[in-house]
Amino acid sequence: MNESKVITKSKATNESTAWLFVILAGLLEIVWASGFKYEEVPSLVVLIAILLSFDLIIRATKVIPVGTVYAVFAGIGTIGTVIVEVIFENGSVSPLRIALILLLLVCIIGLKLTNKEGEV
Repeated sequence: MNESKVITKSKATNESTAWLFVILAGLLEIVWASGFKYEEVPSLVVLIAILLSFDLIIRATKVIPVGTVYAVFAGIGTIGTVIVEVIFENGSVSPLRIALILLLLVCIIGLKLTNKEGEV
């Protein structure tokens, strides 16, 4: 019984770290996905970003459900690469594209808020 409390407490402590891992992995996805298109990102940086981002999401799935981790990871990467593409190509963004990106952001936040502590 005492051991159960230790596991729960440890898991709660690790959940914050796991979410930090998901966010960092998503940011690294922006780096490596953009590196596929833009020569300004060196190949070595792309390789390191890929390896590190996947290591971080693997660690996060030890605490957070894998579906939630992957959806948030991919969502952060998608939103970030769209922003990078707009910046690098000095392009305009259509209102529909902005609306869809905001919808994706709402879904990511919804997944985070509905994640139950006991799910694995």
